[in-house]
Amino acid sequence: MTKYQYVDYLWDDSHAAKLDPVERLVYRSNILGTDQRITNTGGGNTSSKIHQKDPLSGETVDVLWVKGSGGDLRTSKRENFSSLYQDKVMGLQSVYAARSDKGLKSPAEDEMVGMYKHTTFNLNPRPTSIDTPLHSFITGRHVDHMHPNAIIAIAASENCEKLTAEIFGSDMAYVPWMRPGFELGLAMQQIERDQPDVRAIMMGQHGFIAWHDDDKACYEQTLDMIEKASAFIESRYEAKGGHAAAFGGAKYETMGDKERLAIAAEIMPWLRGRVSGSRRMIGTLQSDDKLMRFVNSNDAARLAELGTSCPDHFLRTKIKPLYVDWNPQKEDIAALEAKLEAGLTQYRLDYAAYYEACKHDNSPAMRDANPTVVLIPGVGMIAWGKNKSESRVTAEFYNCAVEVMRGAEAIDRYISLPQQEAFDIEYWLLEEAKLQRMPPEKELDRQVICVVGAGSGIGKETAHRLVRDGAHIVCVDRNAEAAQATAKEITDKYGLGIGVAGTGLSGCGPAVGLACDITKRDTIRTMLDEVAICYGGFDSVCVTAGIFVAADTTGHIPDDAWALTYAINVTGSYMVADEAAKSWRRQGLSGKLVLTTSANAAVAKKGSVAYDTSKAAANHLVRELAIELAPLVRVNGVAPATVVQGSAMFPRDRVIGSLAKYDIPYTDDEPTESLVTKLAQFYADRTLTRSPITPADQAEAYFLLVSDRLSKTTGQVITVDGGLHEAFLR
Repeated sequence: MTKYQYVDYLWDDSHAAKLDPVERLVYRSNILGTDQRITNTGGGNTSSKIHQKDPLSGETVDVLWVKGSGGDLRTSKRENFSSLYQDKVMGLQSVYAARSDKGLKSPAEDEMVGMYKHTTFNLNPRPTSIDTPLHSFITGRHVDHMHPNAIIAIAASENCEKLTAEIFGSDMAYVPWMRPGFELGLAMQQIERDQPDVRAIMMGQHGFIAWHDDDKACYEQTLDMIEKASAFIESRYEAKGGHAAAFGGAKYETMGDKERLAIAAEIMPWLRGRVSGSRRMIGTLQSDDKLMRFVNSNDAARLAELGTSCPDHFLRTKIKPLYVDWNPQKEDIAALEAKLEAGLTQYRLDYAAYYEACKHDNSPAMRDANPTVVLIPGVGMIAWGKNKSESRVTAEFYNCAVEVMRGAEAIDRYISLPQQEAFDIEYWLLEEAKLQRMPPEKELDRQVICVVGAGSGIGKETAHRLVRDGAHIVCVDRNAEAAQATAKEITDKYGLGIGVAGTGLSGCGPAVGLACDITKRDTIRTMLDEVAICYGGFDSVCVTAGIFVAADTTGHIPDDAWALTYAINVTGSYMVADEAAKSWRRQGLSGKLVLTTSANAAVAKKGSVAYDTSKAAANHLVRELAIELAPLVRVNGVAPATVVQGSAMFPRDRVIGSLAKYDIPYTDDEPTESLVTKLAQFYADRTLTRSPITPADQAEAYFLLVSDRLSKTTGQVITVDGGLHEAFLR
């Protein structure tokens, strides 16, 4: 067996021997997809032609199992594969020939996708891929179509055909760029007929396909081809000077981590506001050494302008990124903003011109003209997507594009896909149909919401409620471990998403846990800057943190306890709002701020004067901030009545104290849960609804206020108190 240096060999005979033929295909697909040097997220196709019994005739037939439309090889399961009668798929060639003979070549290509449904085996509902003909028309029983960086570097070289022959000899043939589909499948079929010794085909500016009649041999052959391409590229790369000479050598230097992250935290919310023209975007920052070698190089501007070559890449990264020629050693952030502003304006003009020059009569309307990849020397790459997972995948794909350019420039000269071909992929009606089939976005998709106090109680419940409707949640708490625990609960349930992690906080998923003490302004600013680096900015802030300090047995509240109560319940909320406002103004995107007050703000009670008056101040703080932050930010409050169940403000000793205060019978050895239930019901019985108030009840109010359901409501305090008539306005 070949000793591999540039790919991971993961085949396990003992594991494969336990699997049925379809499970072996899934296994092969998973181990190929695990190594991103072999194929990118969501890219590539695998197939096996398997003998199975026809459920209708009972006869043994040849069934083509091929990865279906969408999905990712690394995570694919059996249900992600289409199953088709192989003879029926082959029979579609005559249908295609009849239609293309009438001058309907391009429409016939698209029409054939609908015909695959008629070839489905055993009512398998998985939609088949546009690459199906590539797998069916090749005679090999097992076929791998991959997008390795090393192979695409050859495919994207000016002299691809010559290099393919030089590197692989007669083992690999060459086919020039063709859009995936029937025509490409037929071209590959003809190549195999003309060159029976060929074991693989280089697909110009796309990737390659390899096949074998044994599945393990097919896997090893795929790895062999990638290994050979990688070794060839790396030897040429080192001969040309290696890293020091890559991309024409360094033009700029990377900043130190502290300075770089400070610039990123400042610029990302500003940039997010400008690339979120039609719909809000979530960002990922990446600045590892490999990427910075490209971004800081002399050739970065030239190569970035050429754009990407592989269709899988530019569907995420667009036709090209926005490169900003900013000198991190000599220019300040004001100069960076000016260059970004000018660059964004020109990018939109270029994209509109590209659309107008390439569109067809039936092309979909022009999509968002903002870049999804922004390259800044010294700082790195900022990738954008509809959620964190998508922005990370966009970053992954541009990393692949950089590696392709590095390889192509090492062995030849990098070329990109012609604009018309790129447009015909980006605006392909089949791709548009795939977009239209995607489920509608959730109510809080594309939103980043900071929940301050998320380590427990109402804050924890609110975090779980908001993520359910699509929000990215920043779980904030003075206790860092509690914040991270809530974030982990969310990511354990919803997953971390897919794509590269990037660096630092850019690796976060749908939730991240951060520490912050809202009585200290510097920790608030640090937390919000970390949010900017992680997601690009934020949309809403919910402050659920609070404190209750009871009077002593004489009814006295010490001065330090009074001061702490106001520091957390009033001043802390103000400082969070004040620091968040700076970021909201940088973004220029509308936001929502929700503070927690209390029914006690309107009800005078014995023994809680510090808490009650602080919450009365918080009520008015809501109204003041609504005026101060209008019209950009809506500010509202949630006023709970006493929440006992699940509240961090009701430890066992306070529950017992309250039971004693209200002469509610209990025993010292009674379980805490029983004590809490008694006290909660006591408070419930004082309300009109007679039902205990829970953190989930409060979380629903936060959801309403951060959504657009109450889009014209600001300066209001919504009570969630079960109908406490003592708190009625008067």
